[in-house]
Amino acid sequence: MEGISKRYPGVLALDNAHFELKSGEVHALVGENGAGKSTLMKVMAGLVEPDQGTVNVSPGVTVGYMEQDPDLSAFETLGDFAAARLEPSERYLIEASSAGLGFDPDRLVATASGGERRRAALARLMAEAPELMLLDEPTNHLDLETLGWFQNHLSGYPGAILAISHDREFLNLICKGIVEIRHRKLVRYHGNYDACLEQKKAREEQHLAAYRNQQREIAHLESFINRFRAKASKAAQAQDRIKQLARMERIEAPESDEATVHFRFPQPPRGGQRAIALKGVKQAYGEHVVYENLDLEVERGQRTVLVGPNGAGKSTLLKILGGLVELSGGERVPGHNCSIGYFAQHRAEGLDAKRSILAEVQSIARPVPEQA
Repeated sequence: MEGISKRYPGVLALDNAHFELKSGEVHALVGENGAGKSTLMKVMAGLVEPDQGTVNVSPGVTVGYMEQDPDLSAFETLGDFAAARLEPSERYLIEASSAGLGFDPDRLVATASGGERRRAALARLMAEAPELMLLDEPTNHLDLETLGWFQNHLSGYPGAILAISHDREFLNLICKGIVEIRHRKLVRYHGNYDACLEQKKAREEQHLAAYRNQQREIAHLESFINRFRAKASKAAQAQDRIKQLARMERIEAPESDEATVHFRFPQPPRGGQRAIALKGVKQAYGEHVVYENLDLEVERGQRTVLVGPNGAGKSTLLKILGGLVELSGGERVPGHNCSIGYFAQHRAEGLDAKRSILAEVQSIARPVPEQA
């Protein structure tokens, strides 16, 4: 990939980016949210055309890409989607992948969760076994058991892998190199993510030291020139220093991180001791019973993490607590003066894409000022 530049309206995502990935290399693509990681991966996958530059794929190399939100609408079951590009004799790969990644290949796409759909997309890509595998947030929706299975599979993968992930442990386990998108450029580091942080810190310190040293030298030369340019006995020396400044290759000032926005969230109204209770709750989807005679009580001030294998009903329980699904049986009892907020897996589907981020945030029932 040479000289890649990509601009969206009002935003320069990539500027003259260069990158090479060789066969068998496993690298991670990291950077701040919005830095252009998914854009770069789509350019490499041939799904997005760069404004400038070229992507060169060696002859015979197949490229596989797993996006964040795969479209399964054309398929009846998860297994149909996962095996769509395989020959009939090859489809038994899918059974092992579905077991390892924790999804039912016979599950109807229409009733599958977002996590199940992503795991089916991951199984599809792994079964295809491309020479270059591009993974955009592959560990999302993997529980500890399936994550371990996936990591073991990648550790022996013969092809090249480029992965976007915010899972530091995952990056440390599988990666032999890190590529960071920083200020629209690509910076490459050797080793895993922890090694990347050490190299990055050392590189930034060296850059800053070199910049400061050069600035002191420039100031010294300019001071001499200003003092003696008009003095006949020193004019020749001043001219030499002017030429020295002209020949000097300037070190760019270290670029600071982008400015951050600070938030101050209003305090919620004080409720009763009990935030919410579930009594004898039953929840079923057709013949599939998720919960039977479930009791749960959450008190004010508690911080609780909900864990369990994929498909155990974690998201269903949150939807029950949030009052977003009709119960098959039992009772949901919110506490006194308790307001409930719910953040869904696919929250973006409920946003108005035509509005700015600020306008969308201020569209809440009790809008807050921009400054406080």
